[in-house]
Amino acid sequence: MLKEFKEFAMKGNVVDLAVGVIIGAAFGAIVKSLVDDVIMPPIGMLLGNMDFANLYWVLKEGTKAAAPYATLKEATDAGAVVLRYGAFINTIVNFLIVAFSVFLVIKQLNRFKKEEVAAPAAPAEPSEEVLLLREIRDNLKR
Repeated sequence: MLKEFKEFAMKGNVVDLAVGVIIGAAFGAIVKSLVDDVIMPPIGMLLGNMDFANLYWVLKEGTKAAAPYATLKEATDAGAVVLRYGAFINTIVNFLIVAFSVFLVIKQLNRFKKEEVAAPAAPAEPSEEVLLLREIRDNLKR
């Protein structure tokens, strides 16, 4: 059983998948930082210094402190039940960036595949036997 597992784990597809997952996780972290630290702050500034990460609705007041809460942290520290729609907006932007990036990569891969298929393979050089037979044929015609 251990031998079979080792063969399975060392197959090219499994290793490729593992590398893809690791690179995907790193890419996801980069996109999250891009959205949270680069894209959303200017958008929030344009919308009146709004921080999307702190947008929320209180569904139920907390047991430790009564509403209103100035920040999301105050609400969660008070034990309030909150709907964090700002974090959801950030997640949607993350998804759109990742989806668009994957679309561009797949589009490029498909373009490379089409170029490979479109370019006909150069015909192989005839063997020495074929060349000799052609020469004999041509001599016989004369």
